[in-house]
Amino acid sequence: MKISSENKKFLKAAEKVGFDLDHRKKIKFNISQYDVAVKKGKGIYKNLNLAQGRAGHIKYKTINELDKRLVEFENNFIRNGGKIIWARDAKEALTEILTIVKSHDLKAMVKSKSMITEEIELNDFLEKNGVESVETDLGEFIVQQAGQKPYHIVTPAMHMSKEDVAALYHEKFDVAENLSPKELTNYTRELLREKFVAADLGISGANFLIADTGSIALTENEGNAMLSMSFPKVHIAISGIEKLIPYLTDLDLYWPLLATHGTGQQMTVYNSIISGPRRRNEKDGPEEMYLVLLDNGRTKLLEKERQRQALSCIKCGACLNACPVYKNIGGHTYNTTYSGPIGAVITPHLKGFEKHKHLSFASSLCGKCDEVCPVKIPLHELLLVNRNEAVKKGYFTFWEQQGIKWSTTALSSRKKLDMVSGGTKNLLGKMFASKMWGPRRDLPKMAKKSFSQQWKKRK
Repeated sequence: MKISSENKKFLKAAEKVGFDLDHRKKIKFNISQYDVAVKKGKGIYKNLNLAQGRAGHIKYKTINELDKRLVEFENNFIRNGGKIIWARDAKEALTEILTIVKSHDLKAMVKSKSMITEEIELNDFLEKNGVESVETDLGEFIVQQAGQKPYHIVTPAMHMSKEDVAALYHEKFDVAENLSPKELTNYTRELLREKFVAADLGISGANFLIADTGSIALTENEGNAMLSMSFPKVHIAISGIEKLIPYLTDLDLYWPLLATHGTGQQMTVYNSIISGPRRRNEKDGPEEMYLVLLDNGRTKLLEKERQRQALSCIKCGACLNACPVYKNIGGHTYNTTYSGPIGAVITPHLKGFEKHKHLSFASSLCGKCDEVCPVKIPLHELLLVNRNEAVKKGYFTFWEQQGIKWSTTALSSRKKLDMVSGGTKNLLGKMFASKMWGPRRDLPKMAKKSFSQQWKKRK
């Protein structure tokens, strides 16, 4: 098997970004701000470990009862006046959304922050079909103007400084140079208000799907999701099938966990529960509401006895901020919707092991991601399970196979290692390991005599 094109792109990008000092400075600063806020936010808990354990147990139990809970949710959502669309993959989801767009003759879309719409590449699709598509979350709006994908699950523009954003706005909107963050935000607010009023289609994701009420729970900090749902005549929500929680009362557990681990807040500013379209006695809200429930590889992950636990993820982004690999190579290097440790676990199952197995190897296995996860997903263990599966499926190159074979033979025998002199070991290491070691690091030299040889001589 050859190295996949995705793997080659990853290695090339990692080599470039990992040694970009300007990039590293921005990420270090932004994540340090996050770390301070999260430490303070978690102070609301008397027993954080207990809260995480309960949240993880409920989510994992729900994942294992997904067939029953989805039916319960569907029945209650339809009873509330909403319409459900089941989509097996991205193509099916986009086709159904386009059918809605055409049937209502929709021309302008405003969208709140949603990673699943990035997963199906909704914006580009709608633009190609004549629908103006505008991101209304500030971070998402910024990266949209820059022509980029979100850098982070929670903080899309984490890789940009305030100077970068000011320069972008000067270029795109011909505003004054070096505007302050407050001025940039105010400018964006005024621009987006016009878009909210003019839009006939609003699109959102879903932080949680509540089975017993048939409702969608959304959490945000800017109010843009509420406006995206309230003004347009049609609201389409898109969610992965794994976002279910059993009861409305479970939100008092999940909303604070998501806030404290995601941004360091005790609670996010706006928290909404949407239970269908506008009713007769209500003054605002959409005339029609649709929910697209997307599989797109999730049932493949559900088949895995161990890795299915990753579907418990509530997309807080904490594991990204903790990961030493993510903090060095950045979000865009992964070239996937979901980056960092959680992305490295789920992407091979969602998008194919053969092309994306390398992501599960892009980890130091330090276990920091496990420590910070609000639902106690054992991410570093699941990365190892993925690696084992990749090897069993034969997704490795001839030279990887030979390297493992010969290194295992040599390292399993002290006697065999001692038969080779230090000079020969260094020569062999240079021949076979220097490329993997990289051009920016010096390959360590082995001593002329091993420790055991030196010990015997000393004794």
